[in-house]
Amino acid sequence: YQNNNFQHNTPPKDMENAYMGQGAQVDKGENARMSSFIGAIAIADLVKTTLGPKGMDKILQRVSQNDQSISVTNDGATILKSVNIDNAAAKVLVDIAKVQDDEVGDGTTSVAVFCGELLREAEKLVAQRIHPQTICRGWRLARDAARKALEKSAIDNGQDEAKFRQDLLNIARTTLSSKLLTHDKDYFANLAVDAVLRLAKTGDISNIQIIKKAGGQLRDSYLEAGFIMDKKIGVGCPKKVTGAKILIANTSMDTDKIKIFGSRVRVDAMSKVAEIEEAEKDKMRAKCKKIVDHGINVFINRQLIYNFPEQLFAEAGIMSIEHADFEGVERLAAVTGGEVASTFDHPELVKLGKCDTIEEVMIGEDKVVRFSGCEAGEACTVVLRGASGHMLDEAERSLHDALAVLRETVKETRTICGGGCTEILMAAAVDKQVPSVPGKKAIAMEAFARALRQMPAIVADNGGYDSAELVTQLRSAHASGDVHAGLDMYNGTVGDMAKLGVRESFKSKLQVLLSASEAAEMILRVDDIIKCAPRQREGH
Repeated sequence: YQNNNFQHNTPPKDMENAYMGQGAQVDKGENARMSSFIGAIAIADLVKTTLGPKGMDKILQRVSQNDQSISVTNDGATILKSVNIDNAAAKVLVDIAKVQDDEVGDGTTSVAVFCGELLREAEKLVAQRIHPQTICRGWRLARDAARKALEKSAIDNGQDEAKFRQDLLNIARTTLSSKLLTHDKDYFANLAVDAVLRLAKTGDISNIQIIKKAGGQLRDSYLEAGFIMDKKIGVGCPKKVTGAKILIANTSMDTDKIKIFGSRVRVDAMSKVAEIEEAEKDKMRAKCKKIVDHGINVFINRQLIYNFPEQLFAEAGIMSIEHADFEGVERLAAVTGGEVASTFDHPELVKLGKCDTIEEVMIGEDKVVRFSGCEAGEACTVVLRGASGHMLDEAERSLHDALAVLRETVKETRTICGGGCTEILMAAAVDKQVPSVPGKKAIAMEAFARALRQMPAIVADNGGYDSAELVTQLRSAHASGDVHAGLDMYNGTVGDMAKLGVRESFKSKLQVLLSASEAAEMILRVDDIIKCAPRQREGH
């Protein structure tokens, strides 16, 4: 009885320590919630300044002994991926930015910043003694109202080819305007739209190869209609082939040595060694003859091609290219209409790739192999030029975001106005519904609308403009019925987004709204954080 009484009077913290192993730690209630809020808001504030067309860049510097390299970027997902984080709630924000990058490509900064703004509002509500579950219920009602307003404002030009191409160009320009490529955004928008429309059937963005070559300026970048492979043609082989029949292979073309681990062959004379070598060469000759019998004039292998088989191909007048990495082989199969072969006993079953011309060309200082006039024009190559490696890396990230968001728009053809227009529209729809909602949920809905209005305010702040003035003007314009009003960031005024051509992908904006609100809801529900030390292994 005394023992039970002792347990009853023990403070909760001591009780936990009594049953938890050494090294475990528990944050409860207010402390846990505060830790979550602070961590998530700090991460949102880290990327906040990169939002919008006037956003700033960050330098990411690695601090390991072997790697002191830096990268300069304003891509939200890249920044968040590079940051090593100990806070659990902050990791949730990093995850939603990664998902946004994988799903849509663009809006990675927006999703983290919007989630941070929601939590900033939630912190004030919790301080007013409103229960987290009540806030979540209010947010769900607000999210539904915002989603309906977003769907209502979307325009679908998917059936009209000319208008849809213009929409795609506008989306590409809007995406690129917040990136490094903003000064040449018209040029790169055209380049990105041409590349994505070539993929109309497959929609697989990995078929667009991006080759980075330092030198020249960004404006010298171009889209190669065929396919460029950053490899060299074999020694003694023809450097140009027309009417190419290509066998794409993934097979070992080294001399077929005895490949039994640890095997040794004992001979009693040097002539026997020569016989073994000759036997190996005969095996390779037979393999090369099988390949030549396919009636090809180009042989491309994923693995190495040793000197002897290379010599045999050169004698047969066949162009050989070795070490075309796996991605290169897969893309090549897609672009030439061939299949990757590993055995060569049945030529009638192997599908050869075809293209008009294969030749060696120079890009900058480097030689590359160009395939032009390919049978299946689904893959293409973008050659990026630029002053330095850092610039090329950031240009690649910018272009990848534009390509990804265009690919999604080709699948989901609805588009919406950018420039903070839809955020104000969604906030107005939420505010309109608030008076009809009873109870404290209405206060949470107002907070959701405030967080939405913070997005254009942050974009305006990053441009050095008076955000309070601009956002109130924007609200006023929407209230008076101008549903296309948004921020004109180049003049620091409220403008007509439809006329300015500032458009965004519907799917991207919807994903930001849903991901951020769900993640904020998840963080808000936390009331305990339990850190457990790993189990100690005995005897080690």
